[in-house]
Amino acid sequence: MYRNQYDTDVITWSPQGRIFQIEYAMEAVKQGTCVVGLRSNKYAVVCTLKRAAGQLACHQQKIFRIDDHCGIAISGLTADARVLSTFMRNECLHHKFVHNSQLPISRLVGSVGSKSQINTQRISKRPFGVGLLVIGYDSTGPHLYETCPSGNYFEYKAMALGGRSQSAKTYLEKHFETFDTTELDDLVQHALKALSASTASDQELSVKNVSVAVVGEGHDFKELNDAALQAQLG
Repeated sequence: MYRNQYDTDVITWSPQGRIFQIEYAMEAVKQGTCVVGLRSNKYAVVCTLKRAAGQLACHQQKIFRIDDHCGIAISGLTADARVLSTFMRNECLHHKFVHNSQLPISRLVGSVGSKSQINTQRISKRPFGVGLLVIGYDSTGPHLYETCPSGNYFEYKAMALGGRSQSAKTYLEKHFETFDTTELDDLVQHALKALSASTASDQELSVKNVSVAVVGEGHDFKELNDAALQAQLG
């Protein structure tokens, strides 16, 4: 049986200049549930599919509230996401206690990137096997960021992560130029349509397998309840 001698820890480089454990963590994100995020000039929205371990199991939580002005949607290992969400909540709480103001989204995401990067250069650690879409609203407007297990992070107008996300990206690429002036309800509709494009042909979106959260001008971070979500799904 072939054995890769360069993937036993996170600090060993292969001759091709690759760190395999980081690539394995990014593959875990690609195999996770699909997550879609997009923003306008006033609002940001995330939408995600929820999976259940079996017919008797409840669907796993994929959206986490961090503070009144921000939250995350995840693709990958939920246990790793809970660790990062706790870290992000502590960062927001500490900033609010010291400065009596909400933590800017860019600084929060930068802290997550730094924490993720540390795990890529210490032999006793492993990369977080989860990708985050972070949405928030601060003094500079709404934001949408993606974080990677490698420690990289990027800001987007629209983005999709997880399994079968390429179809969702194709939809977003066709329509993102109209997002800036889009109202909240229409923005949610775009998110649901992008998510629907990534599902199997025999799978329909419902309140049981979909979560949607919004944040923006005059709106604290809020996950839509079943009644509001059903109205959006029609």
